Amino acid sequence: MDAKLFYRSTFKLSGALLFGALTIGLSLVAFYLDWLAGRSPIQIQSLVLPLWVCALTTAVLGFWAVPTLQALKAGQTIREDGPQSHLRKAGTPTMGGIFFIPVALVVAISWSGFAPTVLGISGLTLAYAAIGWLDDWQIIRRKSNKGISPRLKLTLQIAFGGLFCLWAVLTQPVSITTLALPFGAVLPLGMLFFPIAWFSLVAESNATNLTDGLDGLAAGTSAIALLGLGALVAPTAPDLMVFCAALSGSCLGFLVHNRNPARIFMGDTGSLALGGALAAVAILTNSLLALLVLSGLFLVETLSVMAQVGYYKATKGPDGIGKRLFKMSPYHNHLELSGWSETRIVAVFYILAGLLTLLTLAVF
Repeated sequence: MDAKLFYRSTFKLSGALLFGALTIGLSLVAFYLDWLAGRSPIQIQSLVLPLWVCALTTAVLGFWAVPTLQALKAGQTIREDGPQSHLRKAGTPTMGGIFFIPVALVVAISWSGFAPTVLGISGLTLAYAAIGWLDDWQIIRRKSNKGISPRLKLTLQIAFGGLFCLWAVLTQPVSITTLALPFGAVLPLGMLFFPIAWFSLVAESNATNLTDGLDGLAAGTSAIALLGLGALVAPTAPDLMVFCAALSGSCLGFLVHNRNPARIFMGDTGSLALGGALAAVAILTNSLLALLVLSGLFLVETLSVMAQVGYYKATKGPDGIGKRLFKMSPYHNHLELSGWSETRIVAVFYILAGLLTLLTLAVF
């Protein structure tokens, strides 16, 4: 038999395989980074212990939460104008963020000894999760893929983001206004830092939300980004390292149920919270530029939507119909409509997220 045919017939990229590879990869990286920093993997202030405790707790909790959400008929309504292959996912429970986000926050808050920075970021994370929950609840209640209005969602994100920035101004040292640049350089931003930080909170939460479109995509890429951010801030903010590792672990535990074929979706409850948490940690640790590189995939997804909308409007004819730059945005939908399987897209995104994380740790 031809070797290539044999390979194709025996090897199948599955959600379980991707989950296993991601779990092993993140665990080995966490062990290595702890060893490199002289931390024991079984101490509280490490990457490994919060990662695994939250992963196992969330995975176990999911075996109760998923059937409960199914019984409550908290099923997702699928866009009719989206990829047709997604229509079979209709009715899959959504709003999964309500059980994996709290696990990480409880572990991070208690293990950090109620550190003010962890409490502040946890408050912002919960606030963004609440916005997402309100949106998810309206989708479920109305049995439509339209939740709260985009204007209301954005207004709430801006309001809670502003409160977080105000809290940071009043409680954090003035040094948070300094932006860390590659290779140890710094850039003092002064008061300009705060509008940038405010914008980053809203932008990062929406970017993560846009990435949540395929089984395991947002949870896996967020787990990678969070662990990388935790490793980056570990020398100066060990409490926030624990927070990032805990939330990364919760994403891994959620993937037990969210990997392809997904038994539950995180919904806006999870995706808005994850993006807000990433930005909030970066704001308090001078790492906003590093986050831009670290979460480059989320940026690409956002830019693809902006480019699609802008190109459509710019090419509108007399009939009011414009041209499309992509087959569909965000970009992962374009790839799927171009013939890529969900698991192939997710695998490529995981690899790219890992490479971006390595690049960030190398230059910042």
